[in-house]
Amino acid sequence: MIRRFGKPPEAGAKYTIRPGAYAILLRGTDMLLTHQAEPEPELQLPGGGIDPGESPVAALHREVFEETGWAIGRLRKLGAYRRFTYMPEYDLWAEKLCHIYTARPARRLGPPTEPLHTAVWMDARDAAPLLASSGDRHFTSLFVR
Repeated sequence: MIRRFGKPPEAGAKYTIRPGAYAILLRGTDMLLTHQAEPEPELQLPGGGIDPGESPVAALHREVFEETGWAIGRLRKLGAYRRFTYMPEYDLWAEKLCHIYTARPARRLGPPTEPLHTAVWMDARDAAPLLASSGDRHFTSLFVR
């Protein structure tokens, strides 16, 4: 059983499984995050949905670039968790299956290409409690200790 973080499923909602890959990106004591302005402003681990036919690692490379403008290397899987949420941008009740990796920001290729995302660097110890997802906070806190 994969550990659940966040709210329990809403009664009567029909959930679609939405796998995703997310990364804890450290360079020294600094962590690279993404700030998503909408639908709610929040700090997140860079990453996102895995498209049909795409591997989690390929999705992670694509999503990190789209949300931060950075290429990454030295990936290592830490674990996974699930959370139940409504995704207004897709009008979708989702059971998100979140695969969490560590990786190293290798090279900045340019600005984020994903609309409403901004790359943010901050001290890793300060970042963990600011992450919007309790699952992301959990894995980040364990890794950064």
